Amino acid sequence: MTSFSQDITHHISEPLLAAYAAGSLDWHYSLVVAAHVSMCDECRARLNAHEAAGGAVMECSMEQDISADCKSDVMSMLDSPAKPDAPVYSKSGVFPAPVMAALKGKPPKWKAVGFGVRQSILHSDASGSVRLLYIPAGEAVPEHGHRGIELTLVLQGSFSDETGRFGVGDVEIAGDDLDHAPIADKGEACICLAATGAPLRFHSLIPRIFQPIFRI
Repeated sequence: MTSFSQDITHHISEPLLAAYAAGSLDWHYSLVVAAHVSMCDECRARLNAHEAAGGAVMECSMEQDISADCKSDVMSMLDSPAKPDAPVYSKSGVFPAPVMAALKGKPPKWKAVGFGVRQSILHSDASGSVRLLYIPAGEAVPEHGHRGIELTLVLQGSFSDETGRFGVGDVEIAGDDLDHAPIADKGEACICLAATGAPLRFHSLIPRIFQPIFRI
């Protein structure tokens, strides 16, 4: 058991776990779920239950005939040379193995966004984005709302907002009904993994001006 798993109080929701187990969750959200599951014994057990249930459903499904063309395509793929195994990454410092895989084993490339806050974008496309955030103790993220879901996983330190306190391993699920201004608690800097499906809705002018530059 990881040393902090028993202290995690904010977990992945059942719908998100089910979507992750089914392989239907967008990649940026999947990275946060994978990182949290690697840190949380409870959610890892719940994910295993979802995967077992999915396997049982497949075993009970009725057999379906396939066309000759489909069968030929499958056999051709089986005869194709095997692709080399993807590199396997391990946890490094505060970064879980799934995050290290996204970083390809290299340290984050931090870029300043103001007031000591830094970010490292791991992936960004039309479906959403996922990034690492470094927030010095006592600093706050400007107040904002959401267009859809934002998942934020704490990797170091902690932060607090209108909904409570989030420590290492905790994940905040913020929907479009939440406006908040997360602030890093006293102590060490807060490092988070955050995924969004759409740009945030900042309330003040300065963040809105720089939003296209920082792709937040």
